[in-house]
Amino acid sequence: MAGIDFFIRPTDEDESWVSFFIRPATGTTSADWIRIANTDIRVKLTRRITRTIVRGGEGDNLSDEGSESTVYTVKGEISSDEYKKLNSIFRTGQPFIHDPFEERDVKVVFASMEYNSDSESFLLELIEDIV
Repeated sequence: MAGIDFFIRPTDEDESWVSFFIRPATGTTSADWIRIANTDIRVKLTRRITRTIVRGGEGDNLSDEGSESTVYTVKGEISSDEYKKLNSIFRTGQPFIHDPFEERDVKVVFASMEYNSDSESFLLELIEDIV
């Protein structure tokens, strides 16, 4: 699969991190969104490519099947109370996130979630559900 990675990370000149927004599947109003400040967000876009090798012919053919997959990886620090909110969303269905790059709301599924209470660091891996 071919892919492109995008990520936003602060530099020495720019200390502004990205805010991450997530809401539960049952949320319907702007008050349902949870904001997590100071996150590092990585987006990986991939397309399904088929490669056909022609035996006895000249080379191979690449075919773009047109389906794409987007994986969001979000890292940062949250309190244990914020972790409990995220854990509740994790267990209740497919949430929505706000993609800060494309400025749109995206339905996702949790691929994984990690939390370290010692450092209060977290890592989320979310996969876009194309609807």
